[in-house]
Amino acid sequence: MTYKRPDKKNALSILESAKKTMDYTLTLDINEVSATTITRNIYECFRMLGDAILVGKGIQSEDHIQPIKEITSLNITTDRPIGLVNNLRTLRHNVNYYGYNPKITEVNDAVSLAKACFYKAYEKIKKDVII
Repeated sequence: MTYKRPDKKNALSILESAKKTMDYTLTLDINEVSATTITRNIYECFRMLGDAILVGKGIQSEDHIQPIKEITSLNITTDRPIGLVNNLRTLRHNVNYYGYNPKITEVNDAVSLAKACFYKAYEKIKKDVII
């Protein structure tokens, strides 16, 4: 972790990019061909939210763990526990580094988590952290 000056403009740019990617990803049909892409995109969108928080604070993360910790520490009420994002990190790691192909049920779970948590986290970060 490296400390830099807080960059609210860059943080907002990362935040909006994450939302745009999530909006697109949630339009994709879920099947065996799209399973890997959807899983990776959903994870990356959550990671980007955490990265936006860190950039807004002037912190440069050197791994994926710190941004996910930022997301899971948000004080928001969601239909599913926000801590499940860490499980998504493990799933994405297995996809990227071990060639794991996510099952349709795992992709449906990731989509459900995204719908339950992503937009509430996005709004919280935009309102309280960035602006």
